[in-house]
Amino acid sequence: MSNPAPGTLAWFEVGTSDPDGAVKFYGSLFDWSFDADGPAASAGMDYRNIKASGADRPMGGVFGTRGQVPDHAVFYILVADVEATCADAEQLGGSVVGKHLDPGPGAPTFAYLRDPSGNLFGVFSPPTA
Repeated sequence: MSNPAPGTLAWFEVGTSDPDGAVKFYGSLFDWSFDADGPAASAGMDYRNIKASGADRPMGGVFGTRGQVPDHAVFYILVADVEATCADAEQLGGSVVGKHLDPGPGAPTFAYLRDPSGNLFGVFSPPTA
């Protein structure tokens, strides 16, 4: 399987204050499996990678928000440069909700953005080797 190209839909996230409930619901509904994300766990986050049945790599994640952010479901686009993409989005009438440019070893840089209509989405760049 090849890696996704920049500009493609490459990840999704379900953020919830009830991650166990989300795992039970989506796992039963779609036969997905869930594994703790090591780098996120090391940083104190409850993040569980999602794999479809028979898949060789994760396609999304469940983020345990601990009630600190609203529950959400969001898609992520792979980009070459998160900070530059944030600047471009603002130039085009969008807004930056939050940037995480130094998430720690093994974790991707990412940002939450809103388009001019207010729709939330994310962008990310994979961790550097």
